[in-house]
Amino acid sequence: MTCIKPDADALRSAYEAFNRRDAETLLAMMHPDVDWPNAVEGGRVRGRDNVREYWRKQWAAINPHIEPLAFQDDKQGRMIVDVRQVVRDLSGTIIVDRTLQHVYSLRDGLIERMEIRTPDGQPTTEPAMK
Repeated sequence: MTCIKPDADALRSAYEAFNRRDAETLLAMMHPDVDWPNAVEGGRVRGRDNVREYWRKQWAAINPHIEPLAFQDDKQGRMIVDVRQVVRDLSGTIIVDRTLQHVYSLRDGLIERMEIRTPDGQPTTEPAMK
């Protein structure tokens, strides 16, 4: 059974904003020093301005759509979201279609960190767009 706590509604809204390419709404939901995965090149970006620039570059090169499927808490107080990730090139051809988990750490009601892992809970070892 999926446990949905109040943070799930905010995260659902965040995915809707991402899919609309509404970076400013998303960034307002993030801690100023947010730590975010660079799913295109690997590594991480830190801070709202760097996340904004990362998304700007990402959305200029590919068309990702992320659909949240389930929300649950873990024992560390993080929110785990099972997602379906469909990435298309700019001509509409699907280049990635898979299920992943996004793991969120929140502080003061804001997203402080997000991690991407496989459905079995293993950290991803390669960029999610390859």
